[in-house]
Amino acid sequence: MAPTPSFVVVVTGGDRPDPGLVAALDLGADGARVVAADSGIAHALALGLRIDVAVGDFDSVDPELLASVEAGGARVERHPTAKDATDLELALDTAVGLGADRVVVLGGHGGRLDHFLANALVLTAPKYAAVDVEALVGEAVVSVVRPGSGFRFAGRPGQLVTILPVQGPAEGVCTEGLRFPLHGETLFAGTTRGVSNELVAEEGSVGLTAGVVLVVRPRFEPA
Repeated sequence: MAPTPSFVVVVTGGDRPDPGLVAALDLGADGARVVAADSGIAHALALGLRIDVAVGDFDSVDPELLASVEAGGARVERHPTAKDATDLELALDTAVGLGADRVVVLGGHGGRLDHFLANALVLTAPKYAAVDVEALVGEAVVSVVRPGSGFRFAGRPGQLVTILPVQGPAEGVCTEGLRFPLHGETLFAGTTRGVSNELVAEEGSVGLTAGVVLVVRPRFEPA
């Protein structure tokens, strides 16, 4: 029996992801599985990805396309249209069920504002606390940072970095490599203090002792 993969890519709806993302993620080397959420099926196929699991109510998917994916070996998890979770949340649950300790979400930009906001917040849900979650949304990378060893990232001086506390106050927030440093401070949910900070080095870091933050920055691809 093959080992359970630790890396799962979730492809969701919205604007089509940049085809360059697949090469940057090096999916073959990491042995990643792919979970497609509803209309993310078409995006995943357009990116040349092999879908392992398709999840959703499939109200935005051509039935023939769904049938072809199922015939190709994908497991299809059908949910009613009247459900209590977005297709992305269902896909994240499936990724966790596959044993993922790292999840990268592709897509989710464009379309309805309420869905975009809900899907950004669901990334930080407590039930995913044991998983390293990151989303590549349009030209941005959104990383969920929780208490622990800290989050380090590469970039170029001048790039914007935004730190958004969610689900209550983020305590003991410390940063390195940013123009406006934080030294063990508390960011309360709803504050804009962490918006539009700036990287002043080729690497930055964000850490905290309690709470959870979203770190938003431009996608960086080394030259």
